[in-house]
Amino acid sequence: MKKQMITAATLAAAISFAANAAIAEDAPTEKCYGIVKAGKNDCHTAAHSCAGSAKTDNDRTEWLKLPKGLCDRITGGSTEAPATEKGGK
Repeated sequence: MKKQMITAATLAAAISFAANAAIAEDAPTEKCYGIVKAGKNDCHTAAHSCAGSAKTDNDRTEWLKLPKGLCDRITGGSTEAPATEKGGK
């Protein structure tokens, strides 16, 4: 009986995790600039070509992908790409 309860709980947790992951993938996201910790950026910028390459904390050109609407609630966060990311204008 105890083994069945553990198995059932494990299965329920796995299903819950999979459902949450599927929902998260479908949720709208946006790039949030200026809040990245060094080495924790999500993708390339004009300065480098891969994730995890941010050299300093809070670089305004580095970004993270966040759920839509969350960036505006974070101090220093911006959904607008800096001029250097828009081609220097």
